Amino acid sequence: MANTAQARKRVRQAEKSRQRNASQRSMMRTMVKRVFAAIAASDKTAAEAALKEAIPVLDHMARKGLIHKNKAARYKSRFNSQVRELA
Repeated sequence: MANTAQARKRVRQAEKSRQRNASQRSMMRTMVKRVFAAIAASDKTAAEAALKEAIPVLDHMARKGLIHKNKAARYKSRFNSQVRELA
């Protein structure tokens, strides 16, 4: 257990950060699933719209350090090519 005021504060800060990160990670995963679903349904307009929503979220998560920047780039690249292949 935290014994000093500083340690107690760090526990409070860590918990707030953990909850914020969990919420943002969940939002990011939801955006990614929307793109996956639209691509799986072969709906090009929906996939383009979902991708347009997901790209800024992925960039933001990478900038904040929630995911690695290369992971965000990989998602964007693969989604982009899959959406372009749709008829």
